[in-house]
Amino acid sequence: MAPAPVLGLPRLGSRVVARVVVIGAGMGGMAAAARLRVKGHEVTVIEAADTHGGKLGTYRRDGFAFDTGPSLFTLPAVYRDLFLKTGGPLEDSVALVPLDPGFHVRFADGTLLPMPGVGAGAAATAMGDALGGRAADDWRGLLERGGRMWATTRRPFLESPLHGMRDLVPLARDLGAVRTVAPWRTLRGLGTTTLSDWRAQQVLDRYATYAGSDPRRAPAVLATIPYVEATFGAWHVAGGLRSLGDALRARLDERGATMRFGVPVTRIALSSGRVAGVVLADGTRLPADVVVANADARRVYGELLGADAPRTPLRRLARATPSLAGFVLLLAVSGRTPGLAHNNVWFPRDYDAEFDAIFGRRPQPVPDPTVYACVPDDPGMRPDGHEAWFVLVNAPRHSPGGAERGTIDWDAPGVGERYADLVLARLAERGTDLRGRLLWRELRTPADLERTTGAPGGAIYGTSSNGPRAAFLRPQNASPVPGLFLVGGSAHPGGGLPLVGLSAEIVANLVGRA
Repeated sequence: MAPAPVLGLPRLGSRVVARVVVIGAGMGGMAAAARLRVKGHEVTVIEAADTHGGKLGTYRRDGFAFDTGPSLFTLPAVYRDLFLKTGGPLEDSVALVPLDPGFHVRFADGTLLPMPGVGAGAAATAMGDALGGRAADDWRGLLERGGRMWATTRRPFLESPLHGMRDLVPLARDLGAVRTVAPWRTLRGLGTTTLSDWRAQQVLDRYATYAGSDPRRAPAVLATIPYVEATFGAWHVAGGLRSLGDALRARLDERGATMRFGVPVTRIALSSGRVAGVVLADGTRLPADVVVANADARRVYGELLGADAPRTPLRRLARATPSLAGFVLLLAVSGRTPGLAHNNVWFPRDYDAEFDAIFGRRPQPVPDPTVYACVPDDPGMRPDGHEAWFVLVNAPRHSPGGAERGTIDWDAPGVGERYADLVLARLAERGTDLRGRLLWRELRTPADLERTTGAPGGAIYGTSSNGPRAAFLRPQNASPVPGLFLVGGSAHPGGGLPLVGLSAEIVANLVGRA
């Protein structure tokens, strides 16, 4: 489908030329800015924080370095395409390191599953070796199904604008495609009918959390995620994923985009119903033909547009379930831990209790959470003989006093510190006790994430994929306001580095073609 250019903008020869203001220097905003700049548009990026990257943050102390947001790089083709089309190969800017194994997964019964970094056959074999029984054939069949889902949905859903339920019409006419995607089935339902081992089912369930969701409500099509991992690999960026953000910032400088930091945008200004510019906190007004908002959609429609906000996106957002949040520990650990991989997962026995604690009527910090730890064996991220642990557990969102539905108050005295102690105790119970080796620890609650990135409640992915209509409740890239576009994790097609990169490409194509 050919992208639709914005009408009524000035032209240079046959090319649409626009004054573009991008709100937010997260990865989606910077990727859209780079693509728009090489199309000839005048691009200014406005960022409220004093640095770029958004959720792709970093923390450095005493020779330790931690990625404080995404810690796994998948589907690198999205960023290879971005960098190649904006000036040069990705590998000229960052060093990509393939991970093998991709994960070490530990189950409550003591089983260790070393999951390869790439290869569907290798992944199935690893499943069989670790779990026995039919696990190898089951996982092979699951990945084959995920591959068919990927082939069916990639272009019409992930690489194209999504306008509404009418986009389902061509798919609905193809009975084979409908059976493949199975829109009536949840990821949990797919797992219980495809995988005979409860441990393999837990592995599949976890992919729902990649979209901030509950596997009991998320769609079966999320089985594309393990397929993508197995097919295109799990990767590390040398020095940390923040290096990718730094490289993209450098690309914007090379292309001549204007970057302004420490300048909050307080309002998107309209004239005659279409975008006219933005108003900054100091009262400055920047005129614009196009505004690309790399801010959470709730803030765009609920605050930045004010009384001019269209009602339909707000109604859809009100019906959507916000994504889960995350509780993070940054641990400086002395010595080296035997049997550790770059990415590590410790599952509890009762996985459902985790989703009940987060998405249930009475949210609470998960008493016995799944623990994920990224421990890069990267000399640029740790002193010699030590380890830098990024620990993440899924968590309910934050609101002051826990006043909003589905939230707790992470700022209440002692809540964060007590929970940090609990997470370390759970790790110890599962065979990895770090408490006697800690040099220091830093914690990041959902409240901290909200303060540093503007994500409401610390919701990592904006809205979740809970429910069969969730994709259509997620805000569209082209807003109902002419000249206003949304990019990033809270907009179509969703959160995570690959999807954020795809959203930037969609937006750049919508604004106009060179």
